[in-house]
Amino acid sequence: MPTFDIVSEVDFQEVRNAVDQANREASTRFDFKNTDSSVELADRELRLRSSTEDRLRALHQVLEEKLVRRQVSLKALESGKVEEATKGTVRQSIAINAGISADHARRLNRFVKDLKLKGVSSQAQGDQLRVSGKKRDDLQAVIAAVKAEDFGIPLQFGNFRD
Repeated sequence: MPTFDIVSEVDFQEVRNAVDQANREASTRFDFKNTDSSVELADRELRLRSSTEDRLRALHQVLEEKLVRRQVSLKALESGKVEEATKGTVRQSIAINAGISADHARRLNRFVKDLKLKGVSSQAQGDQLRVSGKKRDDLQAVIAAVKAEDFGIPLQFGNFRD
């Protein structure tokens, strides 16, 4: 019976590279001079720091540019609120969400079931969703329908077995 997995993964090496590029740009750009702007990657979280809120927004934009260029989906980022820090600076935390949460898995499961394709079933397995069906064409129709719908998280399709 053909199956495939729906997963939500983030390439942390590409995120690390984008953070390094954003820091390099922040250190050389004229509008970031003497603002002490930086981006730090800690586990599954990004921490942005700058002297003013406008510079923080500009740093956030630079980081997003670098992530998009490295093909990291911005849907995986969840921005926190801007906070006051020491010496009149501001900071912001951005969480990196990888994996399919339980409620997203339920929404995906419901969506697959609502397609009403005969012989197609899906079940959550940890932080991924396994979809199985009798026909390969039905599974390809599920992939096309899920790609067309926006679930608010980056989705990849893998482990297609015949």
